[in-house]
Amino acid sequence: MMRTQVAIIGAGPSGLLLGQLLHNHGIDNVILERRTGEHVLSRIRAGLIEAGTVDLLDRAGVGARLHREGLVHEGLEIQFDGKRQRIDLHKLTGKVITVYGQTEITHDLMEARNAAGAPTIYEAEDVSLQDITTDQPHVRYRKDDVEGEIVCDFIAGCDGFHGVSRQTIPETALQHYERVYPFGWLGVLSETPPVSPELIYVSHQRGFALCSMRSHTRSRLYIQCRLDDHIEDWPDERFWGELKSRLDPDSAAAIVTGPSIEKSIAPLRSFVAEPMRFGQLFLAGDAAHIVPPTGAKGLNLAASDVYYLWQAFVEFYDTRSIAGLDGYSERALARVWQAERFSWWMTRLLHHFPEDSGFDRHIQRAELEFLARSQSAQAALAENYVGLPY
Repeated sequence: MMRTQVAIIGAGPSGLLLGQLLHNHGIDNVILERRTGEHVLSRIRAGLIEAGTVDLLDRAGVGARLHREGLVHEGLEIQFDGKRQRIDLHKLTGKVITVYGQTEITHDLMEARNAAGAPTIYEAEDVSLQDITTDQPHVRYRKDDVEGEIVCDFIAGCDGFHGVSRQTIPETALQHYERVYPFGWLGVLSETPPVSPELIYVSHQRGFALCSMRSHTRSRLYIQCRLDDHIEDWPDERFWGELKSRLDPDSAAAIVTGPSIEKSIAPLRSFVAEPMRFGQLFLAGDAAHIVPPTGAKGLNLAASDVYYLWQAFVEFYDTRSIAGLDGYSERALARVWQAERFSWWMTRLLHHFPEDSGFDRHIQRAELEFLARSQSAQAALAENYVGLPY
């Protein structure tokens, strides 16, 4: 049997970030992860980081490489009717965003945890959370056919949408809110230079597209596709042709094609489970909420959860006050719903919804035209895009 103060379920970026912040404050924690470390690092995820998330990574002591290698963007472009409209994020908000892959963040956090000697148990199978409504919850697991148990004060569920943490909470104690979108994103990673120095979001009658990047030599590109599409339906040649057909002529001409090094289709959904606490179990990140990727909020929203939870644990162990713990769910959910609203709005603004009527499409066009000419509308988009304050 092992004893710790906080047991963290999940070694993705949210679990690792929480663990590092707690460790730096002298709060013992153990992370359990059902996959191998190599598998965790192989997952291709988001790469657009808000200023608040950058600051939190700095506070965790893992921001050095991000500042060296991350690409700072002061704006983005939105294309419709074959024309691009630049949104000057820095001018409108005084803030910027940074392109730095989630895989790189995970790598930096793993290295920092290893250097600190903080324990992470990979390939932990059959994880179960026990006695979570008592003052002595514990986690049971199996590794290498040996049963293990961790007794703790609190459990942080950072194990994603399909993890055990939320599933442990009785259905009667949770309220679920969900919207599933009638399309997916086909994403391609390629060793090709970016189409443009800044991200291009595209609204087109054939469907949404996004030209993004991970570095000066690696592009991350997306197109809206059908939910029943399969990867084998999209050989590289077809993907590049479809992407070009949705871009303005200058952007299409700037594309450098090449073989994909990763290709996947992701469905889109909005999802919130509340409250984000049950007994001594606290949910964070995708365990509690999912946003469509249009607004680039998934990882950043997990980071704000981690910030609130870290602060609550620090307050408890420093002063024995439970005010932060009791207020965690309400505080986190206030920001969650703001990000859900923005992500839904961006998705509605830029995608082709197959069920839309002519009226719906005219409203979408009017919204895009208003955004193009109204600095106030651009400021509202920019304020949300760079990240609302914690």
